[in-house]
This record gives sequence, C-alpha cells and structure tokens, in this order.
Amino acid sequence: MHNFGYSEEGHPGSMGDARLWRRILGYCRGHAPALSGAILLSLIITVASLALPRLMQTGIDTAIVAEGIGRPERLAALGRTALSYGLLVGVVFLATFLQVMVLEWIGQSIMHRLRQHLFTHLLTLDLHYFHSQPAGRLVTRLTNDIENMHEMFTSVMVTLFNDGLKLVGIFWFLFLMNAPLALVMAVFIPLATISTMVFSRFAREKFRAIRSQLARINSFLAESLAGVAVIQSFGGQERSRRIHGGLTQEYLTRSFGQIKVFGLFMPLIDLMSSAAIALIIWYGGGEVIRNHLTIGELAAFVSYMRLFFQPLRELSQKYSIVQAAMASAERIFQTLDARSALPAPAQSIAAAPAPVAGAIEFKGIEFGYEPGQPILRGIDLRIDPGETVALVGATGAGKSTLISLLVRFYDPVAGQVLVDGEDVRGLPLATLRQRVGLIMQDIFILPDTVRANIVLDRKPDEQRLAAILARTGLRAFVDRLPQGLETRIGEGALNLSLGEKQLLSFVRALYRDPAILVLDEATASIDTESENMLEQAIAAGFSGRTSLVIAHRLSTIRRVDRIVVMDQGRIVEQGSHDQLMARESVYRGLVRLDGE
Repeated sequence: MHNFGYSEEGHPGSMGDARLWRRILGYCRGHAPALSGAILLSLIITVASLALPRLMQTGIDTAIVAEGIGRPERLAALGRTALSYGLLVGVVFLATFLQVMVLEWIGQSIMHRLRQHLFTHLLTLDLHYFHSQPAGRLVTRLTNDIENMHEMFTSVMVTLFNDGLKLVGIFWFLFLMNAPLALVMAVFIPLATISTMVFSRFAREKFRAIRSQLARINSFLAESLAGVAVIQSFGGQERSRRIHGGLTQEYLTRSFGQIKVFGLFMPLIDLMSSAAIALIIWYGGGEVIRNHLTIGELAAFVSYMRLFFQPLRELSQKYSIVQAAMASAERIFQTLDARSALPAPAQSIAAAPAPVAGAIEFKGIEFGYEPGQPILRGIDLRIDPGETVALVGATGAGKSTLISLLVRFYDPVAGQVLVDGEDVRGLPLATLRQRVGLIMQDIFILPDTVRANIVLDRKPDEQRLAAILARTGLRAFVDRLPQGLETRIGEGALNLSLGEKQLLSFVRALYRDPAILVLDEATASIDTESENMLEQAIAAGFSGRTSLVIAHRLSTIRRVDRIVVMDQGRIVEQGSHDQLMARESVYRGLVRLDGE
C-alpha cells in the first residue's frame, strides 16, 4: 500500500522495556514532591471510595433492618450514616479534583520540557538527516507522539496505581467481612486476568492498524491540499477522490475490527460481573438466611464486586494508551539519539565579528550525497578577498552543492574548504555562518513584521538598518509597504511577491555584515522590475566583500570579476565574460542557449 511519504510502522513499544522507562522517568526529576502528593491523594481517594460500601452496610444493619431500637433512634442512625456518606463523597470529589490538577500540571510541565528538548535537538542536526526523514514524521514526533506520552502521564500512570490499590483494598475488605465468600469471588480473578490479557493483545494490534492507516490518510490529504491547483488544472479530482475513498474505506474496515474486539470484551466483563453478583446473591443470600451474614454485608459485597470489575473495563483502554505512549517514546528517543554527521570542532573558539578578508579556497573537493554517487570531483578553486565570482553550468552541475559545502550544510568526502585560511570544520558553525551571508532562491518568512524578519536573532540597530536601506537603494521598497518596517507579513498578513521576498532576504543578509556574500540563484524566478532593483542593491552590497553568485540568467553576471563554469561536478573553464566568449567554450554555448 502507498504510504504517501509517511508511515508509523515499526517498533510497537514495550511496557517491559526498562531502558525506556528509565529515560521517561528521568523527565520526572524535579517533580518528586508533586508526584508524592498525587500518590497521597490516590491513597485518600481509594480509602474513601472503599469506605462507602462499608458505610452503606452500617446504615442497613444499624438503622434500616435493626431490631430492638425505636424508629427515632433508627432515623438518627440513618441520618448520621448519610452525613458520613456525603462527607466521604465530598472528600473523594475534592481529592480527585486536586489530583487531576496536580497530574495535569506535572504532565504539561514534563511535555513542555520534552517538546523544547526535542525541537532544540532537531535544530542541531544536519541537512542530510532532514532529507532522510519526511517532514510529516518529524512533526508527528513533536505533536502526536508527545501528546501520547502526556496522556500516559496524566490519565494512566497514577490511575493504574489507583486501580491497583482499589483491587487490593476490595479483597482486603471482603476477607474482613466474610472470608469464605471472598474465596468464592476469587475464582473470577484468573478469568478476568486472562480475558483482559487476550483483549489487550488483540486491541493493541487493531489500534496500531488504525493508527498507521490514519497516518496514510493524513499524508495523502497534505499532498492533495498542497497540490490542489495542479489537481484541478489537470482534472485529477476523480483519481484523488478514488484514492481517498480507498484509504478511508480501509480505515473504516480497521475501525470496525477494533469495534468487534471491544464489542466482545465489554459484554464479557459485564457477564462476569453479573455472574459474580448472581453468585453473591445465591451464596450470600443463603448465608443471610442461616444468619452467617447480614443484609448490609451482602449489599456491601455486591457494591465491592461492582467496584472490582469497573477497573477491568477501563484497563484495556489504558493498556492501549500505555502501548501507544511507549511506541511514541521509542520514536522520540530515537530522534533524540540522532547525531549530526558534522562533527564539532575539537577546540571551540569564541565567535568574533566577521573579518574583512573573506578569502575562500576549495582544495581537492570530492563529495556525494550518497556513497558511490559522486556529485563533485576534484574541485580546486580560490577566490580572493573582495573578488566577485559567478558559478555557472547546467542543472545538476554541482553549483549549489559547492555552496552547501562552504556554509557547511555538509562536509566533503575528501579535500578542504578554507575561509581565510581556516578549515571550516575547525570553525564553530555560528562563527562560520556569521562570516558567510547566504541568499537563497527559497526565502523563509516569519509571520511577523518586516523589521523582525530582517533582524531575526540579532540585536535591533535602527541606525545600521537605515544605513543599509539607504546604501542599497531599498528604502523605496520599504516605503511602499503599508506600515513600512512595521508591516506584518507572512501567514495571515501581507503576502509579499517573490521579488519583494528576495529584496527582504538581501537586507537580512547585509544586516549581519558578512565578509562573504553568496547568492544562490536569487534572481531565477523574479520579475524584471524586482530584478533591476535587486541588481542595484547587489552592486552596492558587493562593495568590499567577497561575493559568490549562482545564476541561471547569464545576462546578470557579465560584470563579475570571474566566471567559473562547472559541468558534471567539475570545473571545466574559468575567466571573464569577454575571455570566455572569445573562444569556443562551454560558457559560450550556455550563453547561446540562454539567449534563445
């Protein structure tokens, strides 16, 4: 079956995995007092709940059916019992309320910490990791998987503790009241245990089947909605409807499979509960007739047996929640255990302002995204400080890959990339990327003001920003916006054109005052007016900086100092525009194609 780029198949999670539990409980550090309070509240809830049937027994035996005392005394005894019953119910209510609040606070705090930890860790990973992991899978780690763990922390762990205490308490009370009748009831323990274990196994399989199918539906919906214009343009509605219908039909079939399991288990528990009560009435009624048991004790027995089967009805669902949470924990910790393929420098150096030199050198570079599939072969290139160099070549020649090595999105398989004579692998990434300003074709826009999109994580400096806008001639672009620098852009606000986004990204790069400026096909898809404005800004921005340009439109690079032509991962020729056009060169052929 087509997974549409996403799948949650794999590790099912194990409740007995001690390694996982140690890591999960590690996030509980710092919450020990609150957890202790939740456990204390569990004891209060359990004791108060189990005392209610005993109070009912007392009311029946000492007031309702009591003999030898008058009606006023019986009514008074019944009133005291009712008052005590009401107070206990109030205690249960208040303790349960407090426990829910404490558990929710603990769960939300832990999940907040885990979510922040996971997101921060993802930002440290290299691009190769993100290329190998579908985005939908990583979003699920940060949303659904963490929510599964939150549900386990808040509604399962202490609840299971409550239920365990309740079951132990029930049998303790039963044996205190009537040991022979309690032993008769004990026959239902193995029956209930076996049926619950069998149900849990089947329910877990059905649950996982539904979850994986829902992931396929969500992935297909994301694909279809993202490409709805293409679907409508090429008349693909019927095909999409048919695929969606097949996916949802399979989801319906799997859901009915789970319903059948629940439909068998729930009546079975009810049947055992009814059989236990019938056995109590038959055996206990005989004991009452023989005066070995009071009517109040018989009523208490019936109440306790109802309480006994109530946790069993919920246990199966809680078991599925724990299984889902353990599977989510396994996937979350696998992501947290992932490490960047880019090793950190052996000795970190303090980040410093970008130097004025900006020399670049590629020495003997060999690189491929996959083993045995080289993209770059034997690249040797030196760019002097202040020089403007253009990389040209057909699609797939390796131009953007060379830039990715410069900013260290990847490391070369062989060779060195040097900036100001230092191997980029020996520079902290923050220092390297402060020296290199990268302007890409795809622009990241925050849903915020224009100023916030320019400054990002830097300290706001109005004078510096104004100077950059004036020097590059982009003040007119900002002044055209409705509220200038305070104009909100991005999702739910003003939607900039592609050319305006490129202008914004150029100002963003210059605001960091990089020694090296890199334009990766920044003018490939923008209109002529925006291109002219960007060209003017670029001319001002290039002044005093080392500049590296990748462009499909060869007319935009004629004024550079040097043109480097790449073909199939190699540098095949280099020189000025006039020098390369003066002979029968690869560049000359590219110019002819560009002009046609």
